[in-house]
Amino acid sequence: MLSILKKSIILTIVIVMLFSCENSITRVREITSQDTLAAAATYNIIYERSDSGFIQVRMKSPVMKRYEGPDAYSEFPDGFEVIFFDKKGNETSFIKADYGVSYDKRKLMNARKDVVVKNYETNEKLYTENLTWDQRKKIIKSNTFVKFVMPDKTFFGDSMRANESFAKRKIYNIKGEFEIEEDSVAQGQ
Repeated sequence: MLSILKKSIILTIVIVMLFSCENSITRVREITSQDTLAAAATYNIIYERSDSGFIQVRMKSPVMKRYEGPDAYSEFPDGFEVIFFDKKGNETSFIKADYGVSYDKRKLMNARKDVVVKNYETNEKLYTENLTWDQRKKIIKSNTFVKFVMPDKTFFGDSMRANESFAKRKIYNIKGEFEIEEDSVAQGQ
């Protein structure tokens, strides 16, 4: 009788262990089926986009991690720099940040942490903490505080929208000191 009782206890323990192992394996499969681990990591990358043989965009990054799935994306945990070129191959502007994520299908890139945008032609710079680059629409925008530095003045805003080359832009809710010429004020009256 005692022997049967021991066998049933051992059998019960084995069954419990098997079911608990099954649950652990199921949980592991759930976790690994989600794209929590990078499919690939690439170091010291240089990516170029061209049109008719002319480079339009060059991107550099020390590390790129690739994640697969329905919304595949690339992460740049150590930052990146993107340089834009005109049709003659001259550098027109750049964006750099300490962190970035680029979504393949949506053609969106989000830059975060110490983001800097510079227009080489006007020598103007924009500083912010969060910037989105819509590659389809060829625009960049920020819905966070921005600092805009021109060669002769600096002003601030609470958001911004511009074209890729940063040649055309709007800064919203601008704050700063501005000089107004008397002739323009008189003509406006």
